[in-house]
Amino acid sequence: MSAQDADQSFIAEALPAFISESGEQLEAIEHLLLELEDQPDNGELLGALFRCAHTVKGSAGIFGLDEVVAFTHHVETLLDRLRDGLVGFTPDMGTLLLQCNDQIRFLIRLAQSGGAVSADEAAARASLETRLQAFSGDAPAASAVAAGAAPEAVADGDSATRVWTLQVGFLPDTFRNGMDPLAILNYLRGLGAITRIECDRCAVPGLDTLDPESCHLAFGFELETTADQAAIEAAFSFVREDCTLQITPPAQPQACAPAAMVAVTAPADTASLAPATPATPEAARAPAAGTKPREGGEEQRFIRVQADRLDAVINLLGELVIAGAGASLLARQSRQGSLIEANEQINQLIEEIRNGTLQLRMVPIGETFSRFRRVVRDTASELGKEVQLEIVGGDTELDKSVVERIADPLMHLVRNGLDHGLETPEQRVAAGKPAQGRLILSACHESGSILIRITDDGRGVQRQKVLARAWERGLVEPGVVPADADILKLIFAPGFSTAEKVTNLSGRGVGMDVVRSNIEALRGTVQLTSEEGAGSTIEIRLPLTLAIIDGFLIGVGDSRFIFPLDAVVEVIESRSSATEMDASGRGVTELRGQALPVVSLRQLYALDSPEPDRVSIVVIRSGGQRYGVLVDQLLGQHKTVIKPLGRMFRSLRGMSGSSILGNGDVALIFDVASLCQLAIHPPSRARPRPAVFTPPSSITESAPAEGPSQ
Repeated sequence: MSAQDADQSFIAEALPAFISESGEQLEAIEHLLLELEDQPDNGELLGALFRCAHTVKGSAGIFGLDEVVAFTHHVETLLDRLRDGLVGFTPDMGTLLLQCNDQIRFLIRLAQSGGAVSADEAAARASLETRLQAFSGDAPAASAVAAGAAPEAVADGDSATRVWTLQVGFLPDTFRNGMDPLAILNYLRGLGAITRIECDRCAVPGLDTLDPESCHLAFGFELETTADQAAIEAAFSFVREDCTLQITPPAQPQACAPAAMVAVTAPADTASLAPATPATPEAARAPAAGTKPREGGEEQRFIRVQADRLDAVINLLGELVIAGAGASLLARQSRQGSLIEANEQINQLIEEIRNGTLQLRMVPIGETFSRFRRVVRDTASELGKEVQLEIVGGDTELDKSVVERIADPLMHLVRNGLDHGLETPEQRVAAGKPAQGRLILSACHESGSILIRITDDGRGVQRQKVLARAWERGLVEPGVVPADADILKLIFAPGFSTAEKVTNLSGRGVGMDVVRSNIEALRGTVQLTSEEGAGSTIEIRLPLTLAIIDGFLIGVGDSRFIFPLDAVVEVIESRSSATEMDASGRGVTELRGQALPVVSLRQLYALDSPEPDRVSIVVIRSGGQRYGVLVDQLLGQHKTVIKPLGRMFRSLRGMSGSSILGNGDVALIFDVASLCQLAIHPPSRARPRPAVFTPPSSITESAPAEGPSQ
């Protein structure tokens, strides 16, 4: 394979990593710009912003993405002047830079797909470049870059071609860290011409000691260019920890080199991974991964793993959990103490592996929340509203697969709150409120799930308007006034909308029903509460993970069911199964002086099995409510691998999935929120009659008890 073919192969293999990392850099740029609007003189933010843009440009140059390099150079020029205090940051400049960030993202996507830029898109980019030049006051230099000159070939005030002398030596771990010296030379050719190059063969060991995976390259060369020293140094920004670099300015004797050289030497024990690009403003200001912090602190190292590989490990782990449960069952049946003890040790290790592996997929939801700063900014501007976004509990973690699938529903709910919930400044002042509205995104862990709230202090749901539209659409019989909670549920009906006209944000009758469906597909629930004139709150409850949970296994007849262990509060044992239940399988019992709704699984699901002489009640907590479930057997804690329900069973109310037990049997996993609705609110077809459950004879608590909710 020729050197050129090898270079092209490297670029093709590394391009997906560049696409991913540049996306993180662009996300960081957006967050930094939004922060900068509140702190326009923050030098730390300005420095981090410049570094992010410079990293994107440098990476794009290595991959030969000339359009990305040329446009990002305009942005970098303005950011450099901002950083040096030559121009001041303004809201209009922030809007322009956000639009430019979108343009860079578009150009990278275009490079990924191999598409061509249309005439309209080229004109839009040219308009952005002109506006950038106007803000930076550096039109001649910017025009030179736009005309096709090397990205940094024009130095401030000096465009003469000069010859620089460079000496570079790469450390042994260069290849292992994903760096290619040839790609750096190709980038330098974009700055000018390499007129002479000479390799240092003394740096190459003998064949008997040569490690083919280690780098032994060292060479000196001359670069004829109009670029300045900073631009040349930037070409080596990705390998600063993996090389020694000496740059000698033009027309200066070699002996004087130390006065102008830039030497960067990595520690002798360096075994770092390729530097990970910062995905957040905080990360943008932190040391690169795999390097030691400048001012103390522990060393942090990161490695990128493809999501599908991690998913494959999670799936194998699930099968390992099932196999481990089966082995434990056989060990207990054998009654061999040593075998049982060995299996317990294996299961303990499996549990530790499970917890560690699942933790790899846990990410802070704050990264998703932060995306909405731009949405709130742009949407509020479009609607002529003043809105302050507050984020609470951004460090709350949940499974990455849940985060990815909840982003779109959250996007719709945020835009819906801005459009329907919050008033214009004039309307708010007239109502005695501050002109600026508040939108709060919060998250916290609660009962083994994550609770997300979207709260606004707007006008609230206008129930009469909702009811009138429901009568009009035939969702409610004309003249019938449902309970307050049922009126709010109408908002989630398919095709329901109270918008007077169709806009970019609302009025098409597609939205809240899709939001509810998407959330329920994640085994979650959504609930709306509102007070007219004061605002609304939407609560979303989601499982922390979609893969493996700790469960509580119970039996009813020959059927097996699983409750999420975190939802189990306590167990009430009864001496007798004599109960009086209504037609829907509901009853009521007394628990510490308060009424506790109870549901019978045997009646609810029409299970064909004789009732035992003795039953138990498992007390379940869902949100702020508690209810009891009648069961025949308590089979204890069970490591549960969640399998999706087949099409035939997806409409089964109260269930969220299934699991395979160690003996090969299948157990259904309860959706505690849906089962709660069945326990407290009977199906409309049922006609409930008073029922009383035999008071319990003893109580065995498995968790700290609190007073049950009514």
